[in-house]
Amino acid sequence: MAERGGTFDGVHRRNLSKLLGLVHLEGPLSRARLTAATGLNRSTVAALAAELVDHGLVVERAPDPTNRVGRPSPVVAPHPGVTAIAVNPEVDAVTIAAVGLDGRIPVRERVDVDHLVSPAETAELVARTIERWRSGELVRARIVAVGLAVPGLVRASDGLVRLAPHLEWTDAPIRTLVEDATGLPTVVGNDASLGALAEHLFGAGRGVDDIVYLNGGASGIGGGLIVHGLPVGGAGGYAGEFGQNRPGIASPDDRRAAGGVLEDEVSRARLLAVVGLAAADEPTLAAALDASDSPEVAAELARQRRILSTALANAVNVLNPSLVVLGGFLATVAESDPGALAAAVAEQAMPAAVEDVDLRVAALGEDRLAIGAAELAFQDLLADPLTGV
Repeated sequence: MAERGGTFDGVHRRNLSKLLGLVHLEGPLSRARLTAATGLNRSTVAALAAELVDHGLVVERAPDPTNRVGRPSPVVAPHPGVTAIAVNPEVDAVTIAAVGLDGRIPVRERVDVDHLVSPAETAELVARTIERWRSGELVRARIVAVGLAVPGLVRASDGLVRLAPHLEWTDAPIRTLVEDATGLPTVVGNDASLGALAEHLFGAGRGVDDIVYLNGGASGIGGGLIVHGLPVGGAGGYAGEFGQNRPGIASPDDRRAAGGVLEDEVSRARLLAVVGLAAADEPTLAAALDASDSPEVAAELARQRRILSTALANAVNVLNPSLVVLGGFLATVAESDPGALAAAVAEQAMPAAVEDVDLRVAALGEDRLAIGAAELAFQDLLADPLTGV
């Protein structure tokens, strides 16, 4: 191994990546646990940890008290100042959050809007927010990149937003606009795909290798797939658009949009309307629906559950997942009667495909898209901790 400050070979960089990735995904770990997890010897782990400390990527602290015989091993944890900026532009608001490499979200802002924000407006809003946070909440932070979770078709090769229909963005170069406005490296992904990634790594799908994720937001319904433990984006990065599928609706009385797609029928806007809200964030809408004793609210939730169950049964039949995760307002629809939703899915899916499927709501709640966008922003650093050094 070369000395610090010299030229490091690929094996050394991969070993640094292993250590940083482990403490990022698992949280603080002792050197002894890192040694066991990596298969490296103790002296190598100690040297790698010290190097990551030198680069400001991790911190080492005294071990927790223990009754074990012998000297306890120091604990390695992600540096709390290493930060990504996560952005989720929507039709009713732009949400911006700072997400630490340790998973904390020290600051978040939802900026409500009364018009559809353009890509240029979004970039300027992000730049102003970062500038303000750098003299306040993030004064000691090391911001490594910006990640955007966009409700639309994002080309995987270059982050171009080919189409975000509800935002009315077409071929929007949002990555370039944000990079120019902030001076920070920027990455862009589909919001639901990033929600799937976040839930797989840190939430309801942690440790599960085959997942169907559906995300319900202000712009409609998107989805993400995890197959054999890996995200599936498709040839161009557009996989998972469940909201654009034609729903099977057994009863004509359940149809509200003639010829509409799934997101026209299973709709956040319809839920807001039935509880008399013009706009609301996820917790506010969920609380309003839960508190209501209106027959109209109960009927609308039941109608959306019935249609959603058919869409989920189709996904189970095609993809044979072991887990289906629902996020955003879809989690609220599911939680209004989880037993009824599960039974309706089981009734419509092939028995062999559905017998081992678990149906869960997103464990990360409204943090899921921010955490997913930050994961995208951290990817280069995690792959090569010496990036930019």
